[in-house]
Amino acid sequence: MSKCKSLLVTEAERKHVRQACDLNNMRTRAVIKFFFLQGKAPKEIHAILIETLVEYAPSYATVKKRVAQFKRGDFSTCDAPRPGRPETVTTPEIIDQIHELLLEDRRISAKSIAEQLGNSRERVRSIIHEDLDMPKLSATWVPKCLKANQKRQRCQSSEQLIEYFRRDPNDFLSRLVITDETWLCPYYQETKQQSVEWSHSGSPRPKKI
Repeated sequence: MSKCKSLLVTEAERKHVRQACDLNNMRTRAVIKFFFLQGKAPKEIHAILIETLVEYAPSYATVKKRVAQFKRGDFSTCDAPRPGRPETVTTPEIIDQIHELLLEDRRISAKSIAEQLGNSRERVRSIIHEDLDMPKLSATWVPKCLKANQKRQRCQSSEQLIEYFRRDPNDFLSRLVITDETWLCPYYQETKQQSVEWSHSGSPRPKKI
């Protein structure tokens, strides 16, 4: 019983010491600053703190760092202001900026947009998919990409062939020349992943020749 009582007393005493030695960073810096102004070296200051606070004393590296700070003329004992996390609030201005970047370069990455606007990548992706409704689509393969005048010329040629067939089907078929088919291996200049582009919902897929 007495042994248990002594253990409880010891634990209570340790708790009291812990509470008494509970110095936050600002108070610890103030104590180090006080001894520094008295002309004490970092080792002397650390020895005094060890003697007083025992296991709750700051490390020698911390004391040395603070003394070096005071030697530079910076006697502040408060924490320096921090910028914090980047702003992640979705505003109409940010949505318009992201939309403009997507229209300028359909293949721009969400990471690049986040770096340019100083926003998080997750927020940028959320704006693209949820607010702008612009998924990424891979290009579809097409044999040729004809210009408007080439399409018009092919339509005219087809209309002429139909007219020739209507005039004399037998003569038209007798003039046909049949040849063997030739298989050609296509040359892909870019992969499917490289061809993906941001597109509005319902827009046709981009084409790859």
